[in-house]
Amino acid sequence: MHRHRLVVAALAALCCAPACRPASAPPTAAVSPDTWAVVDGRAISREKVEKEFRRVREGTQILSDQETLLAKLSVLEDLIIEDILLNRAAGLKVELPDSEVDTAFNEAKKNIPDAAFQEELTRRNLTAADMRDGIRREMLGRKIIEREVISKITVTDQEITDFFNANRSQFNLPEEAYHLAQIIVTPGREPQVANRSGDDAATPQAAASKVSMLMEKLKGGGSFPDLARDYSEDPQTAPRGGDLGLVPLSRIKQASPLLRDAAMNTSVGSARVVSENGVHTILFVVSREPAGQRDLATPGVRERIEAGLRGGREQLMRTAYLAAARSDAQVTNYLARRVVENQGRAAAP
Repeated sequence: MHRHRLVVAALAALCCAPACRPASAPPTAAVSPDTWAVVDGRAISREKVEKEFRRVREGTQILSDQETLLAKLSVLEDLIIEDILLNRAAGLKVELPDSEVDTAFNEAKKNIPDAAFQEELTRRNLTAADMRDGIRREMLGRKIIEREVISKITVTDQEITDFFNANRSQFNLPEEAYHLAQIIVTPGREPQVANRSGDDAATPQAAASKVSMLMEKLKGGGSFPDLARDYSEDPQTAPRGGDLGLVPLSRIKQASPLLRDAAMNTSVGSARVVSENGVHTILFVVSREPAGQRDLATPGVRERIEAGLRGGREQLMRTAYLAAARSDAQVTNYLARRVVENQGRAAAP
């Protein structure tokens, strides 16, 4: 997550009279080798970064010293953004009941035997409280994004009409097509998580558990677009509810045998899991469409356009909001400074 916004100061603030005093800066936290960043006077310690690194990284992944340091720099940047968002929670009166955290925590470990869960915690040198705290922070950050970004997105009828008129050829099918949607779950940590929940399976076991959970929710009547927006790890399709649009039959026949079979032999309104090379795809068949021209009165056309416009706008606004938040804060990344000073050769101090 990278953030940039231009801040313009009034000329009077630069040239105030002697009686005027400049606005006081946030208090500066004591800087020690174990202080890796300071955000508006609040320190982020080496211990916090190390613990978060152990919590989110793929357990079986072996990294070189440079790869480890690069990963910790990324974790630190995420913690900086998280700190900024969580500090806004009080002013925005965004609250998170313990019961919601308990539910999310129990859901995350539901399909993992207690002994295996405890063994994984021990291996990562973490406690259940550490995992619960990570979930709490992620959920609170998502609530802020939901309030400040997602709830403010609107798509008008005129915008839908304008998109259709400008892209009418997209709705003229020269051959039979399948309207498909997907949820992608990978066995490792993704560099960019674009789903609404921030959920990202970090191990093969977590990925398999996540797929099982999602299929249970679908069997229970869960909305595929909502689940895709909340859990899919594909940054391109997650914001638009996993929608792949209309895929011509000729393209489907060129897909891998497993995907081709899933698309062509799954009932409309149903989903099937395709697992290839450790990556899980939950493929959902929205409809099968005959060749011919569609218009806005054709079932599903208006909804598909709205979902696409909303998803693109959500991704743009989320990126802009986080960029503005990062730019508005007073941040010093000491770990990054030390890496630069040591020309990237030294391990984390």
